[in-house]
Amino acid sequence: MPQVPVLTREEIYRRIVSILSESFEIEPSKIRPDATLYEELDLDSIDAIDIFTQLREITGRRPDPNEARAVRTVEELVDFVLREIDRTNSGIPEPALGPTEKNGQASPSA
Repeated sequence: MPQVPVLTREEIYRRIVSILSESFEIEPSKIRPDATLYEELDLDSIDAIDIFTQLREITGRRPDPNEARAVRTVEELVDFVLREIDRTNSGIPEPALGPTEKNGQASPSA
């Protein structure tokens, strides 16, 4: 399994701010570590799928749907990315695809 670059918390945070501001037109000043994704930043479950798809470029792996569903704040999203990078670089296999994912329906939801 290929290794992915290990990024600092700040680098990951900046990437997340970039994804949120560019893909969802959220004002960067509204994106704070304690900002809630669904309430304060007004994202929905389809947006979450898009975010986790974009984060796969950083983590090198498909997210665990159960863990992804638990992410509520920007800071939790940074923590999630750090864990996923560590899992990739430790050789931990990606989670198995669930029945809806196999049909192209992604899973992280609000």
